This record gives sequence, structure tokens and C-alpha cells, in this order.
Amino acid sequence: MDTRLKDRVAIVTGASSGLGRATALRFASLGARIVCADLHPTTLPDDLNNTHGPSTATFIPCDVTSESSIQNLIARAVDFGNGRIDVLCNYAGVAVETYERNGMAKRAHELSTEDWDLEMNVNVRGTYLCCKYALKQMLEGQEARAEGLIAHPHTPAYTPSKHAIVGLTKQLALDYARDKIHINCLCPGFVQTPMIQHFLSNPDNAAQLAAAHPWGSLGTPEDVADAAVFLCGDES
Repeated sequence: MDTRLKDRVAIVTGASSGLGRATALRFASLGARIVCADLHPTTLPDDLNNTHGPSTATFIPCDVTSESSIQNLIARAVDFGNGRIDVLCNYAGVAVETYERNGMAKRAHELSTEDWDLEMNVNVRGTYLCCKYALKQMLEGQEARAEGLIAHPHTPAYTPSKHAIVGLTKQLALDYARDKIHINCLCPGFVQTPMIQHFLSNPDNAAQLAAAHPWGSLGTPEDVADAAVFLCGDES
């Protein structure tokens, strides 16, 4: 049995679906204990506890646009982990441009300021705040062992938000390297998740998305979860 993540305590935001769910499942199969965080409740913790034993997982509701909600998440995760957090996986995200309105994807002059603010608050500010409070706990409460490259048309908020995450990752990685806290981000391209399911339901759109990738097909959430396993394991 592969137990490379045995007893590591991992917070996974956006755990109810897509990349977050796949990563939670994969981490639990390798012995990790999972804090599933999301706006929407999920049966995933029950599934993990039934499969891998009691206390494998718990669900903590979290709105990453709310600083107090994130503080609550970290505090309760520390309790669940008996005083420690080892891994933070920031998967919570939105892409309002993927939900076509009036049959047309958005360009910058068509995107509402409210939608821009929502994406930046979730994708960038939410990631920053999760890192802020998790890093504080990693530095103070335990032995430190933690853990958008191209543009796409009609995504005037999503593309900048993901480029910001790359910059934030590079900066945090430098600041916390001396504390032996590893900080990385995954840039997988299009992946078969609910975020783009309405595109994939159209065969022509699905073919175009697949053709845009050198491999000729989209990745799966499990592919991303496997990459996360490597980054969160001793091998990295």
C-alpha cells in the first residue's frame, strides 16, 4: 500500500467538485487526513471516512471571499489536525466568463465590474488569505513541512487573476523557503471539470478545446491530483 502522505493534514479548498475533489480522494488514498472546504456541502468526507477509516476527513464550510470565514477554516483545521496543518491546496475558484450570457462570451468592455471583483476576490484575494493564515499556523504551531501562463480570449478577469496567482506563488516561495515551506502552483490548462462542462457538452466546442492542447485531449482532475501528490510528498 502506498502511504507516502500518511498522517499529513491537508486543507483542500473547492473540495466539493472538480480538481479539489479529485485531489482530496487521491490524498486520502495515500494516507492523508483531509479538511474538505467549500461553499457547498459535500458527502465526500463521509465517503472518505467509510473507505479509509474514521477521522480521515471532515467538511468545513468556507467562503474564501470572507477573511473571517478563512480564519475559521484554519482554526478548525488545526483542531482536526491535532495542532498541525501540513498542506494547503487552493482550488477554490470561479470563472464567470465561462458562463455565456446571451449566447456570447465576455470581452473586457462587456464584463461587469461586479464580475471582475468577484473573480479577483475569489481567485486572488481568497488564495492570498488562505496562504496568509495557513502560513501563520505552519510557522507558529508546528514543525514546518508544508507545502496563468498564457492568455485566453474573452476572459478579461479570469486570465489576469490566474497570472496574479503565478506571481503570488513565486513571491511566497522565496519568502518562506528559509522556513522549509514549499509553495507551488499547478497550471494544467483546460481540465474536464464542472467549470467548463457547458462547453464540453457541445461536440464542436469539445473538439476545439482538445485540439488546442499539444496532447490532443483535455486533462482530468485525477491528472492534476497526481501532480499535487508529487509536490506534497517527500520526493519533491
